[in-house]
This record gives sequence, structure tokens and C-alpha cells, in this order.
Amino acid sequence: MNWILLDYGNVLSLAQPAADAEAMARAAGVGPAVFDQRYWQHRLAFDAGSLTPADYWSLVAGRPVTGAELDGLIAMDVASWAHPDEGTVALLDELLTGGRDVALLSNAPACVADGLDELPWIAAIPRRFYSARMGLVKPDRKIYEEVARELGADPADVVFVDDRPENVAGAEAAGMTGVHHTGAEALREALRRRH
Repeated sequence: MNWILLDYGNVLSLAQPAADAEAMARAAGVGPAVFDQRYWQHRLAFDAGSLTPADYWSLVAGRPVTGAELDGLIAMDVASWAHPDEGTVALLDELLTGGRDVALLSNAPACVADGLDELPWIAAIPRRFYSARMGLVKPDRKIYEEVARELGADPADVVFVDDRPENVAGAEAAGMTGVHHTGAEALREALRRRH
């Protein structure tokens, strides 16, 4: 095993807090249920880079969103995903300190990726891959194949960790070893077994 490839959301970060989603819903001027439905309905296209931030947030709000309002929603969105999972971040630090090859692969819009790259625990990861920058999204096996090429690694030498079973399956289809993330201690044990 040469590379440990980590997902971001619900692995290195906690799940998006309901209070953060509700605050974005208020800022967008829609009810929480409508917000939640629209936020996720259009998210994969946003993650793929096929929607601009203005396009995406206008779809979520159901009206044109531009200027300072758009900037505010982007900032709130980034902040909603910036709550670290302390256990997994501690494990990440152990891996990096121990000289392990660690990379990040996340489905994320470019504007969110820009914000995540400024977080200290993410900036510490030397190789970071985001779907919108690649024009590919998990679980399409092409994104895993492209990351392996960029890393100069055989997919068989990559362990991919994600909280979503379909993303783990996509990595396995590309020849990687998949680990379904359920928590920091289980991940530590799974990586120890594969060391």
C-alpha cells in the first residue's frame, strides 16, 4: 500500500450541521425542506463544475442570486463543511507525521475547494483532488483512475476511504482497495491491517 486517499466530507469533516443548513436556507429566502431538496438535487452538477456558483445558488433560491448575496452564501457553504472530525484529523496527523503518502479526493465545487484548501488540516495534505477542478465526480471510476495517474501510482497501491458505499465501490471498480469509513478508530484499525 503506497497511498491513502481520503474523502473529505463526513471523513475529515463532520456532517454539515443542521443549524448551518437552516442559516443558509434563511439567507436564500426559502424554507428548510425546500432548501434541503434543492441543495442536494443540484449538488452533483455543482461538484462536477457544470454549474457556476451563481447558477447553482439561483437554482437553490429559485431566483437570481448575485453579488454580495452570492458571496455570502458561498462563505456560509464553505463554513458548513469546515467542522473537523477531531478523531480522523488526529489520525491524519499521525499518518503525515509518520511519513505516509496521503492524498485527498473530494466531490466539491471549485469555490468550496478553494475554501477547504485554506483549512490548516487540509493544507497539510500535499496532494488534493477536487471533482470540480477535474470535471469528474465520484463514484465514476474515471476520477479514481485519473487520481492514480496523477499520483504515479498503480490503483492496486491505493487505499481509498469514503463514508459513502457507492464511492467506495467506484474506487474498487478502478482497482483500488476501498474502506467504508464509519469512524476514526475503525479506520485506524483498517489501515493497520493493510499496512
